[in-house]
Amino acid sequence: MTIREQTEEIERRTLHPKACLSSHSKGRLKPEKEGEIRTCFQRDRDRIIHSKAFRRLKHKTQVFLAPRGDHYRTRLTHTLEVSQIARTIARALRLNEDLTEAIALGHDLGHTPFGHAGENVLREIYLRGFNHYEQSLRVVDFLERNGQGLNLTHEVRDGILKHSKGRGEVFSTSLGAETLEGQIVRVSDVIAYVNHDLDDALRAGVLKKSAIPSMFLKVGENQSKRIDTMVKDVIYASIGAGLKEIRMSKEIKKITYALRDFLYENIYESDVTKREFKKAKKILLDLYNYYLKHPDEIFSASADSSHGEKEIPKEVIGDKNRLVCDFIAGMTDRFALMLYEKLFLPQPWMVL
Repeated sequence: MTIREQTEEIERRTLHPKACLSSHSKGRLKPEKEGEIRTCFQRDRDRIIHSKAFRRLKHKTQVFLAPRGDHYRTRLTHTLEVSQIARTIARALRLNEDLTEAIALGHDLGHTPFGHAGENVLREIYLRGFNHYEQSLRVVDFLERNGQGLNLTHEVRDGILKHSKGRGEVFSTSLGAETLEGQIVRVSDVIAYVNHDLDDALRAGVLKKSAIPSMFLKVGENQSKRIDTMVKDVIYASIGAGLKEIRMSKEIKKITYALRDFLYENIYESDVTKREFKKAKKILLDLYNYYLKHPDEIFSASADSSHGEKEIPKEVIGDKNRLVCDFIAGMTDRFALMLYEKLFLPQPWMVL
């Protein structure tokens, strides 16, 4: 018996009957021989961590564009916080922690530069429409490894595709992931961002603590206590429902949704944020239109930087709009700013 098989046997003996077992995975798009040490979900997690798209998350906006302060969240730190919350819930419910972690680490790989501002720009100008969760799946299925993709399992891919909810219903049985582990990531994403975005807004001076409604403070007077309250509520509410699905109590869900709406009104759609997002929109529009006219320059721009691969998947080359959309979506904030400066701003003459 290999170490992987021993781990799979431990899963069968110790995990909840409704957990998604590694040995019961529906498999990969392209069949592969199983490893000797790691389960299929552990291998997925590691492939995501070692991907270029994952590394680029460190320079992609969460809320505040290209933040210079060392303590503001980026898309990478957001991802790590989602992973930590999701793993805590999965472990407490005796669900598959490896599957949960893989989904959490891969859920935002397709996010654009400048956060949702970038996503909105591509949604407007790319004819087929754009959603970051669909782009995340495209990254792992196709764009990584020069068009080979990461060849992840069905369960991880499903969780990545169905993690997003915007301002919609978090606990949706029709839109949610097939696995309880995927459902955990969906709610953990909300728990993470409503708390850390509020924390960043206070740090940035966009909000004052006195402006926070008292109902949110009942859940906890600081970020740590609010997260603790929400996480415990998900655990106990889900257990109380017999783990038919991942749930929150009515009271905590109401407060969580209210906090999300408060952040939309006071941060995400505030005048200060909108002013910065207008600048970001212009940058991405100009870059998109430029590379649509000069698609060949995408290859040199990628090769001359740390942004991407020297080789672009052949299937994309014949579709200029898709090529430019993938290129823009994969950019970090600072790479987009660097290209914009190079292409549209006067460059200083250097006299030797």
